[in-house]
Amino acid sequence: MVGPARPLFVLFGSSIVQFSFGDGGWGSILANLYSRQADILVRGYAGWNSRQALQVLHHLFPKDSPIQPSLVIVYFGGNDSVLPFPSSKKPCVPLSEYVENMKKIAIHLKSLSEKTRVIFLTAPPVSYDLIKEKLSLEQAECRTLESCRKYAEACKELCKKIDVKCIDVWSAIQKRDDWLTSCFTDGVHLTAEGSEIVAEEILKVLEEADWEPSLHWKTLPIEFDIPIELSPKRDKKKKNRLGNRWPLLDSNLPQ
Repeated sequence: MVGPARPLFVLFGSSIVQFSFGDGGWGSILANLYSRQADILVRGYAGWNSRQALQVLHHLFPKDSPIQPSLVIVYFGGNDSVLPFPSSKKPCVPLSEYVENMKKIAIHLKSLSEKTRVIFLTAPPVSYDLIKEKLSLEQAECRTLESCRKYAEACKELCKKIDVKCIDVWSAIQKRDDWLTSCFTDGVHLTAEGSEIVAEEILKVLEEADWEPSLHWKTLPIEFDIPIELSPKRDKKKKNRLGNRWPLLDSNLPQ
């Protein structure tokens, strides 16, 4: 452990989380924004469902740990919703079990400390044509929009009942007209465009949440903060929708 102590954010989930620190991934976007304000850890396990997550929950988030996370962002649902197919060794997780598993995950995480906040991400939609092209026809037949929708809706309903913030990834991605071709690498996993949507939705929740202290990057203190100026060579207008978080240090400052 290195100091000074910072808020700890943990991303917990399946491949959508494991791959989130790739180039342009939503985890890397958050890590960049919070690079001098919070430590962001990835606990992502490709191929996992909520049943497997529940089996390791107490190992990943022990209640007796001296340091507890300030925020845990959880994503499970996509793999839970996959219909059974012959070559798979993993059984589908029934909707009722998925809901119960996610409820247990939320209860445990919220019990870690009074200041531990939890956000759930719903299952995203899928692109049948891309899955068929990049993966297989069998997987395309077993990952359906309708099944994903049911699990996404169930996650939203659960979050309302247990007072957990929920991001409707299912709906957010489909707001983009070309989502079927632009938001997925293989019909399931996110491109940089898809990840940017997820990151924006997370930041929106963090900004609007009535949490004390706030966990939005605009309100957290900056570690070893010193005044900095924009490099004269940098175009101040060139900012993406997430903002230009760290301008270049002026050349006369120590590097």
